[in-house]
Amino acid sequence: MKPPTECRWTFPSPELWPDDDDIVAAGADLETDTLLYAYAHGMFPMFVNKRNLAWWSPVDRGVIPLDGLRITRSMRKSAQKFTCTTNEAFTEVMTLCGSMRTDGNWINQTFINAYTQLHEEGHAHSVEVWNETGELVGGLYGVRINRFFAGESMFHIQTDASKVALMHLVELMTLDGMELLDTQWRTEHLETLGCIAIPREEYLQLLASAITP
Repeated sequence: MKPPTECRWTFPSPELWPDDDDIVAAGADLETDTLLYAYAHGMFPMFVNKRNLAWWSPVDRGVIPLDGLRITRSMRKSAQKFTCTTNEAFTEVMTLCGSMRTDGNWINQTFINAYTQLHEEGHAHSVEVWNETGELVGGLYGVRINRFFAGESMFHIQTDASKVALMHLVELMTLDGMELLDTQWRTEHLETLGCIAIPREEYLQLLASAITP
């Protein structure tokens, strides 16, 4: 797809973003055009205090190099117990990502509606992980623009199910010649899987390359 270059809202350019704050803008909406413009320019939305919409671009951005995912022996063994699919239960995956969070649920119904619309238009995708009895036990979702994937959130009900979802995503991205897997921040959990943090300026350069058709 052609990366969006225009938006109904005026977002500040990266030159005006604060050097010491992950929040770079506030307001706007969650319409498809707004979301795609934001992701193409290094921003993603999250609510602050469950009411105020803010746009974030972390000073230190989390990414997982596609050739750097750490796959342990136990992860490979766990993968044999699960079946992975894509885009079969997007809204359910997103809802479970929200309900399973312990660090504050910013994935409310407003977000679910907006990203489901994004999914229906072909821009947001999910990976589902099913156990041997056909129960959805893990998954992740995110936004794709050309060779870039913005991982939004993941969940697991059974041990290693979210890791298996990530393994499947990286495999699909690699097969499709994609370049950049964004995780927003580098958490301790993601770091064990190979996530690194890079400066915002470097991230924006990688992003510009990845979204180019």
